[in-house]
Amino acid sequence: MGYRALVFAALVTFVCGVLAPAVGAAAPLPPPPPTVTSAPAPARTAISVRTATGLHWGTPNEHEVRSALSMAKLYLTGYALRHGDGSAEDLAYGERMIRYSDDAAADWMAAKYPDALSAIAAEYGLQESRPGPNWGASTTSTADVADFLAAEQHTYPGSPILRWMADAAPRAADGTEQNWGTAALPGVQGTKWGWSDVAPQEVASASFGTGFTVAAHTRGSPEEQTADVVGALSTVLAKLVGAGSPVGDVSAGTTGGR
Repeated sequence: MGYRALVFAALVTFVCGVLAPAVGAAAPLPPPPPTVTSAPAPARTAISVRTATGLHWGTPNEHEVRSALSMAKLYLTGYALRHGDGSAEDLAYGERMIRYSDDAAADWMAAKYPDALSAIAAEYGLQESRPGPNWGASTTSTADVADFLAAEQHTYPGSPILRWMADAAPRAADGTEQNWGTAALPGVQGTKWGWSDVAPQEVASASFGTGFTVAAHTRGSPEEQTADVVGALSTVLAKLVGAGSPVGDVSAGTTGGR
């Protein structure tokens, strides 16, 4: 395996030491510490990383308000699991949204819980997340997505959301391959993807592993997002450890254990 294929795992272990998911009462995470550092990345891509020890990292544009795409399905499902009626239908549609990114399931859930997105934004302190005329027109940021998943890990380590992300289907309900972006990082255990159905092309991905979460949004293609995510995080590692040598290529097909 090439050096860059180990970049993300090394970044997490280097800055955090031994990472283990914290198990606590159902309460919000403490206020985040300042971002540790930033790294060059094309402006088309925003990236955020959160760790169990509270260390945060993000590109300078991690708080930029962008289209939520199917990251909104994380919020819809989170609301249904915490505040819904506990029905079998909520579980079934939640699973379809996370594993298959099923738009019809999201339409059903948003109609049943029209205030879900604004309620989750308030509950989790998601500053850049706003509902739109429909769930597909909602907005968020990579910082908000990474924070939401970090809170999910911390407060609900047995969450169905994390379980469904870990068992995501190779293809979405509409046939789109789910295999890019943050899923390409070593140590990743589960991922949720999002993409636009109309031009201009936009893609998103969010993943978790032991003690960390990572989210990315790209105004571009899946391939561009994968390149930007791996490239930016390798730069961060180089800054942290003072590495001065060039970083090699990621081995083709690396999926970080998905």
